[in-house]
Amino acid sequence: MSTPTQPAAEALAPLPGHGGDGTPVLQVRDLVKHFPVLSKGVVRRRVGDVHAVCGVSFDLFENETLGLVGESGSGKTTTARTLLGLETATSGQVRYRGTDLTALNRRRMRPLRRDLQIVFQDPYASLDPRVCVHEIVAEPLRIHGRYGSGGKAEVRELLRLVGLNPEHGNRYAHEFSGGQRQRIGIARALALRPRMIVLDEPVSALDVSIQAGVLNLLMDLQSELSLSYLFVAHDLSVMRHVAGRVAVMYLGRLVEIAPARRLFTAPAHPYTQALVSAIPLPDPRKERARTRVLVQGDVPSPVHPPSGCRFRTCCPTFADRLTDAERTACVEQVPELVDRGGGNPVACHYAESVELL
Repeated sequence: MSTPTQPAAEALAPLPGHGGDGTPVLQVRDLVKHFPVLSKGVVRRRVGDVHAVCGVSFDLFENETLGLVGESGSGKTTTARTLLGLETATSGQVRYRGTDLTALNRRRMRPLRRDLQIVFQDPYASLDPRVCVHEIVAEPLRIHGRYGSGGKAEVRELLRLVGLNPEHGNRYAHEFSGGQRQRIGIARALALRPRMIVLDEPVSALDVSIQAGVLNLLMDLQSELSLSYLFVAHDLSVMRHVAGRVAVMYLGRLVEIAPARRLFTAPAHPYTQALVSAIPLPDPRKERARTRVLVQGDVPSPVHPPSGCRFRTCCPTFADRLTDAERTACVEQVPELVDRGGGNPVACHYAESVELL
């Protein structure tokens, strides 16, 4: 949404095969984020880079939940923080409704903060322990000059909206359980009536029984308030129930994007297959009979990632089923994230859908 101080740029064409119909709310193109590695000693010099995010591109559509999954260190949280300007992008574009966020300074970005919010992973660390819950939720309204005479009633309504007792607004964060604290964080994110929310592993620190309540709340709020979610998680069991599409990330790159139903039944990238095959099944007979895809070795260092396909050093296909010529292609050529005939984009030279569940 443009303002007088933020000229709107022309929207990019949606990525073929990467999303749904209509104009995307958020468009990410070739996003790169590297962190410097400094030498030890008094005079510290830059001796390398941590390749946290490397050429990530995707679209997020209206009222959609796009899941971003991957193991720890894959770059998914860095991607989410860079989208919102919490980290400065090394290169690439992030466009929200046509406005290039990477070209905005802090002053010009501030009005767009109303539309773009985040819920952090740890409800114990993300809330200020020095002020009461009412002030935690009211702070965004005060910062943007929207508290006014009706601010107190609005905060009470926000607490009610996320399933908390408005009468408890005078309590402090430590007086609430983990699930209640995460609901407070959600109420704070909703205070400015955003259009898009980044959910950075919002239930990973909660008990399983509490997770279900928070996830149901998020889905209800999306339907009621027409929200778009970028849902970051490493738990595929959670992602299976909340995401319409899922983007899988490995060592700073996206390796597959597909509708959730397709990705969890017939993944095409070997890494995705390994993740899906690790999801436990409640039926013991199906669990024993299922196909297992096992990752080989350890994840490489993001400071010195492998050439060509980054997954090749751990790929069971590379080790067991490719010819020498095919292995050479994996070593020398970076696989592009494109549709290779399976109906969804995959970054693998020899991608092949496999039914696992």
